[in-house]
Amino acid sequence: MLSKLRSIDEKLTELEKMLQSPEVYSDPERYAAIAREQKELKPISEAYRRRVRLESDIESAIGLIGDPELGEMAKAELAEAKAKLEETDEELKLLLLPRDPNDSKNVIMEIRQGIGGEEAALFAADIFRMYSMYCDSRGWKIETVNENPTELGGFKEISFIIKGEGAWSRLKFEAGGHCVKRVPVTESNGRIQTSTATVAVLPEAEEVDFHLDLDEVQIETFRSSGAGGQKVNKTSSAIRVTHIPTGTVVECQDERSQYRNKDKALDILRSKLYEAELEKRRSQVAGERKSQVGTGERSEKIRTYFYQRDSVVDRRLSCDDKSFPLRKILDGGLDELIDALITADRAEKLRSGNEN
Repeated sequence: MLSKLRSIDEKLTELEKMLQSPEVYSDPERYAAIAREQKELKPISEAYRRRVRLESDIESAIGLIGDPELGEMAKAELAEAKAKLEETDEELKLLLLPRDPNDSKNVIMEIRQGIGGEEAALFAADIFRMYSMYCDSRGWKIETVNENPTELGGFKEISFIIKGEGAWSRLKFEAGGHCVKRVPVTESNGRIQTSTATVAVLPEAEEVDFHLDLDEVQIETFRSSGAGGQKVNKTSSAIRVTHIPTGTVVECQDERSQYRNKDKALDILRSKLYEAELEKRRSQVAGERKSQVGTGERSEKIRTYFYQRDSVVDRRLSCDDKSFPLRKILDGGLDELIDALITADRAEKLRSGNEN
């Protein structure tokens, strides 16, 4: 581990020198790539340098233990330095875990009603509101791409882009099946109903991540659907793009501009194909272990929202920390839950690394 840490520290020094070079500074793409790598390595380098200082403190304290006047103070300093060294080593183990290259990316999210009819559509709308409020609390921007609303205010489906620093790193665990148990507004006899909604989460791919061959894409225009009245779009500005080799289809009708809808639809298509390629690579890795937390498949039921118990239970967490207050979660207070999922994911990766 120490040789790896020294290499990272040396690499950071090299990157910092490169950023000061006029040749690099004059090339925006190269400068941005080096700056991103520097940002990723800096926390590791800082922890490593702190470790080096602590080792020096330990050596100095050991040398003074036999001193009649400074011996007791040296023993106290030695104990403190050893404790801090142990904490730093644990921090470094986490920092050295394989980093998800998509963590800094924006997110494309799709929410669809599942089982439960109109109640499932209303639940899908509640889930959308939850993520909207969470994004607002973090200063992230939401751009709606496509929506299919119901008469009672639910969504058969809604897709949107979340733009903000670290959006993928926080939201990648939200993918999967979400389940609600409550008395629906459509239920006159007060019976509790179980309904579901599915959440898909994709990292927004850039052109450098995945090259989309436009010769393999079919682009069609159609008239946007809407709520009626003044919102009806009387021009064919909505866009449907189809990736012919895979049959992947994306629709975008949120913008009045046909060109903007086309750009958004192509961005989402690129992201879907990029994620499919990543999944293909992951499945080809021999002996790969499924994470305890994972990023969630659509078919997985990851979380249940219990209205009668005023609690939300995430199935991927241990019994001690799997339940959270319902109203807080639905109002966008997701940080505690997401932090618990990240911690569980890191613990599983550390466990897997130790076993391997």
